[in-house]
Amino acid sequence: MGSGGEHKEDPEISVFIAVLTYYSYAILVLFGHVRDYFAKLFGRSRYVQSTPKAGYSVLLKSWESFYTRRLYHRIQDCWNRPICTSPGARIDVMERVSDNNNHTLGLSGKSTTCINVGSYNYLGYADDWTKTCAKDVLGTLDSWPASMCSSRMDYGSTSLLQELESLVANFVGKEEALVLPMGYNTNVTTLSCLMGEGTLIISDNLNHTSLVNGSRASLAQIRVFRSNDLSHLEEVLQEAIVHGQPRHHRPWKKITVVVEGIYSMEGAICRLAGIVPIVKRYKAYLYVDEAHSIGALGTTGRGVCEYAGVNPDDVDILMGTFTKSFSGMGGYVAADKKTIAFLRACNQGMLYHNAMSPVVTQQVITAFKVIMGLDGTSIGKNKIIRLRDNSNYFREKLTEMGLHVYGDADSPIIPVMIYLPCKIACFSRECLKRGLAVVVVGFPATPVILSRARFCISAGHTRKDLDDALAIIKEVADMLLMKYSNNFLGV
Repeated sequence: MGSGGEHKEDPEISVFIAVLTYYSYAILVLFGHVRDYFAKLFGRSRYVQSTPKAGYSVLLKSWESFYTRRLYHRIQDCWNRPICTSPGARIDVMERVSDNNNHTLGLSGKSTTCINVGSYNYLGYADDWTKTCAKDVLGTLDSWPASMCSSRMDYGSTSLLQELESLVANFVGKEEALVLPMGYNTNVTTLSCLMGEGTLIISDNLNHTSLVNGSRASLAQIRVFRSNDLSHLEEVLQEAIVHGQPRHHRPWKKITVVVEGIYSMEGAICRLAGIVPIVKRYKAYLYVDEAHSIGALGTTGRGVCEYAGVNPDDVDILMGTFTKSFSGMGGYVAADKKTIAFLRACNQGMLYHNAMSPVVTQQVITAFKVIMGLDGTSIGKNKIIRLRDNSNYFREKLTEMGLHVYGDADSPIIPVMIYLPCKIACFSRECLKRGLAVVVVGFPATPVILSRARFCISAGHTRKDLDDALAIIKEVADMLLMKYSNNFLGV
């Protein structure tokens, strides 16, 4: 499966393409301001706002508003495309149309069947759900309500949740686990609960927004290190310990290093085997977000610890979600008994949020049992092998095309760099015309010059699905001059 120690360098953007990308954004921003100026001068624009009422400020004035109006709205049809099937290897994408220059979008009533390389359907449960999970999940409705309508501190705790927590703890190799109803809020509520005044969070600079917001919601100070840069992590830890807290320089009460198993925008796998010794050397705590790696990495799907050959005991907090590999929702935190007991008493996701639905809980339980082979079949084992093989095959073929491909082998997330803003919409639209549903990502989700298409590979994809997708990508990449590894012009 891989040792987790080999990480290739991502391709570098050429100076020519970087300058051209900045120039393209400059043109868009300039013309956006010109249009705003004439809209204000003549009072005619789809965005013109009348004079605000007394005591109210102008709504459309910030940079965020400008970006949304003058850049995003031009290409907003590339995102939020509804589908009318399960998010399997092939999906039906509903057509969206506009009669006012893309300002608002409606549905035409038509749909297009597409190969899906954009969903987090890592283990393919969306493709074989009726064979693997449906019986158990639908049967849950005979014994349980569809929703508990209560937090776990009131009447929301169920024997199903207790069973799931036991499964999670056993699967990831921890003493206990706490299951929460929302993956995003698992990070937000857990970090804000664990880290108080006088503590320090050292965060990877590519960490997910949920980790960023959880850190900000806590009372901790925050430092950042360059993603997967072990020497910089050690430098930040040394500086923090030497100088202590700001102003009075007392020692930090607690230092926690926060990383991800797989970085969702980069497709890079955490260098956990190198991070653990550094964290232990400086007596810090380690928090690992496995939203994208649990179920997807390791010979048995147990995540980045198994993949990197790291003992789970060397990681203080293992967090993960059920929305990717398990086709459910919610998240978990796994740690020692004392830590989980503390979180049960103070975590807002435990105290106030509605408990996870029994139906969803059963979905995750069944998915776990399939992965672990507790269903008496080898379906789970085959899913994990097929996901790895599909991911590496797709990545290899994209690289051979001459595209700039980010991330590591064995990662099911495969970003391909687009760079130029005009190509973001073109790539998405041309792929859709040819029956390929893709996800394109640009600023502010990525740096300005690092726009990309992000492919998510699934165990549900057949080799024909992947070959058909690759043929479409090759055709569109040739059309848009995206083969930047061949030369600086991308041809």
